Amino acid sequence: MKHIIAISLSCLLAVTFSASAQDGRLTLEDIYRDHVYAAKGISAFRWADDGHSFLTLETDSVTGGQNLVINDIRTGEKTVATAASELIPEGKDTPLRIDGYSWSDDRSMLLIYTDAERVWRTAKRGNYWLYIPASGELRRLGRDDFEPSWMQFAKFSPDGTMIAYVYKNNLFVESLADGSVRRLTSDGSDEIINGQFDWVYEEELHQQDGWRWSPDSRSIAYWQFDTRGTGTFYMIDNIDSIYSTVIPLPYPKAGTANSAARIGVVDVDGESGTRWFEFEGDPREHYLARMEFVPGTDRLMIQRLNREQNTDMVYYGDIRTMELTPVLTETDEAFLDVHDDIVWLNNGKHFTWTSERDGWRHLYRISSDGSEVSLITKGDFDVIDVVRIDPESGWVYYIASPDSPVDRYLYRSRLDGRGKTERITPADAPAGHHGYMISPDAKYAMHTFSNSETPTVYEIVTLPGHKTVRTLEDNHELAERFAAVNPGAKEFFRVDIGDVVLDGWMIKPADFDSTAKYPVIFYIYGEPWQSTVQNSWSGGDLWSRFLAQEGYIVMSIDPRGVATPRGREWRKCVYGKVGIIPPADHAAAVTKLLQTYSFMDPDRIGIWGWSGGGSSTAHLMFKYPSIYSTGIAVAGVYSQYLYDTIYQERYMGLPSTNPQGFHDGSPINFAGGLKGNLLLIHGTGDDNVHYQSCEMLVNELIRQNKMFDMLSYPMRSHSINERENTTYHLYQYMFRYWEEHL
Repeated sequence: MKHIIAISLSCLLAVTFSASAQDGRLTLEDIYRDHVYAAKGISAFRWADDGHSFLTLETDSVTGGQNLVINDIRTGEKTVATAASELIPEGKDTPLRIDGYSWSDDRSMLLIYTDAERVWRTAKRGNYWLYIPASGELRRLGRDDFEPSWMQFAKFSPDGTMIAYVYKNNLFVESLADGSVRRLTSDGSDEIINGQFDWVYEEELHQQDGWRWSPDSRSIAYWQFDTRGTGTFYMIDNIDSIYSTVIPLPYPKAGTANSAARIGVVDVDGESGTRWFEFEGDPREHYLARMEFVPGTDRLMIQRLNREQNTDMVYYGDIRTMELTPVLTETDEAFLDVHDDIVWLNNGKHFTWTSERDGWRHLYRISSDGSEVSLITKGDFDVIDVVRIDPESGWVYYIASPDSPVDRYLYRSRLDGRGKTERITPADAPAGHHGYMISPDAKYAMHTFSNSETPTVYEIVTLPGHKTVRTLEDNHELAERFAAVNPGAKEFFRVDIGDVVLDGWMIKPADFDSTAKYPVIFYIYGEPWQSTVQNSWSGGDLWSRFLAQEGYIVMSIDPRGVATPRGREWRKCVYGKVGIIPPADHAAAVTKLLQTYSFMDPDRIGIWGWSGGGSSTAHLMFKYPSIYSTGIAVAGVYSQYLYDTIYQERYMGLPSTNPQGFHDGSPINFAGGLKGNLLLIHGTGDDNVHYQSCEMLVNELIRQNKMFDMLSYPMRSHSINERENTTYHLYQYMFRYWEEHL
C-alpha cells in the first residue's frame, strides 16, 4: 500500500533516438516499450576508505562481466581493483555477476553475492563466493548439499576468521581457514524463521538481515519469528501450469495475530544452544524493531515498539547475562516512526536519536543512561534525512528544506548543539532535489541534483565548500531528447482550502489556450507513506506529460498526512483518519481550483492513483461523485481490514479501538455512491495488496448494481511490471480509458 509508482521508467542504459522522439512527440512505445527516455546513472557507487576515491562496477569489454573499479576523484584515474576475469569459477566460461560485495576489514578477502533471486518484494537470496586476491583463490561458500541460490546475509566476522550466513531459516558459520561449516540453529522451518524476518517486518519496518556479529566475533545475536498462529493468505497461480499452484503467505491483517518475535544469542563455538532475552508482555503484541551492538561491548541496544506503535522502549541487553536494562522511552499521542540514525559519541557516553518531541523531526544527543537529552538540530523545520554524522569533526550533515516542502538541500549542525544551522547547498543553487553521499572523512560528497525539468546530474563536490571537483554524469543527451519533444513544464502552485494550504503541480498542453475548457486528470497518493508533489526528476513524469500532450491538463495535490517536511502536526493529524481527512482535503482543493481556473472543465475531472492512491481514487469517486467523473484505481486497498497489521494499525490504531475509523477509511463501504466511470486494475500475484481487495470491491459494486470496468494482470505483483509487455500494455489501456471516458 505504501508503494508509489514512478510514472515513467529509468535505468542505467543510454538509448538512441526513435523516429517519434525526433518528430517532437512523446509516445507510449518510446516511454514504456523502447525506454527511449532512460537515464544514465553511476553503477554501485561506494566511497573507498581513503576519502579521495570511490568504487564502481563497470562492464568489462572482454568478458562481459563486471570490473570493480577504484576512481580517484583528484586525478580522474580509474584503476581496476578486481577484474571480471579473476571471478570466473573453475569449469565456467563467464564471470560471476556481482549483485553485492563486501571486503574483510583488512581488505585481504572479497565476499561476492551473486545469482540473486527475488523473495516477495526484494532479491534477497542467492549464492556467495569468497575471493582472495593474493592467491587468486575463488570458492563458493556453503556445504556441498546446499541448494543453489538459498543463502542469505553472509558477513565476515570482525576478526576476519569466519563468515556466517542464513540458509533456509537456519544460521551457519564457516571457517575461512579450512572451510568447515558449523550449524548454529536447527529449528528453522517454514514456520520458524531464524536470522531473517517475516513478511510484515520486512515490508513495514524495512528489515531483512536478521542477525548481527558480536564485536569480539564470539557470538551472534539474531531474531527468531514463530509464524504459527499468523493467518495465511493464499495466492493462486493459474498461468504457469495446467493445474493451479497455491502459494501460501503468512500475512497478519489488521487486528489479527502477528508472529511471535524474540531475540536470541548463540556462541559460534557451538558448545551451547541459544539463550533468549525475556521481555515482559505478549511477543505478538510488540515489535522488536531494531537491534544493534553497542560498539566494542557485549551489549545490544534493542528497540521494542508496542502494537499501537506509539511507544518505543529502548533497552540494553547484555549477551552474557541476558539482563535487560531500560534506557529510553519515546512516546507519541499518534504514532512513531523508527529511525536508523544512532551513532555513538564521546567514547560511548552519548548517542544520537531522532524524535519529533518538539513538533519537528530533529536529531538529539542522549546520554548513554538516557538521563540527559539535548537538541542538536534546532528550528521550525524537519530533518528529512540524516546523511552523515561525523564525530571527529563534530558535525551532522542532513537534508532539510525549511522554506519549501517540494525541494531538498544539505545543511549541517554542530553535534554539541551550539552555533547556527548552516546551509551547505549554495544559496544560488537551482531549486530542486539535492542529494548527497558523503565520504568517510566528510571532505567530499557525491552530489546529485534534479528538478522537474532536469534529469539527474552526478558530481563530486568538496565539503563544506561545495566546489565541484568532477562531473561524473550530467545526462545531457537525455536532457536534449526530453527538450526535443517540447514537454509541458510542471508548474508548482499552492491552494488555500481554508484551514490549510496544500501544495500542488500542473502540466498544461503545449498549445494551451486559457479561453478553452480542458479535461483534467489528477494524480494522487494521499497516504502517510509518500508524497506526489516534489520538485524532482521522477523519470521526467513522462506519463503525465504524454497526457498533457494529448490535450489534458494533469495535476497533483498533496493532502494533509502525506510524507512532506511540514512538521509533526501536518503528518499526524490524520492519525485514525486515513481515508477520511485526505480525500476531503483533495475534494476541497479541486473545488477551489475550479473556482480559480476557468480552463478546467468541471464535467471532465479525472482521478487516478496506485496502491494508496488507488484507495484514494476509490474514496473520491464514491464520496464526491459530483466532482470526479472518471477514475482509475490501481492496486488499491478497499477495506483497511485487508491490509497488514504494522502499516494499517500504525496510522489508524487498532480495529477494536477505532471501528468507526476503519469503516469510514475503507472505500468499499461507500461503493454505493459511484456515479461516474471507474476502472479497477490489479495484479493477481500481488503479495502486498492482495487481489482479494479488488475482488471484494467488485463484489460490493455488483451488489449495489454499479457499472464499472476492471482489468486483472495474472501473477503480476504490486508493481504490475513482471512478464513480457506488461507495463506497455497497462499504460496503453489506461490511456484508452481516458480517451473513451474523459
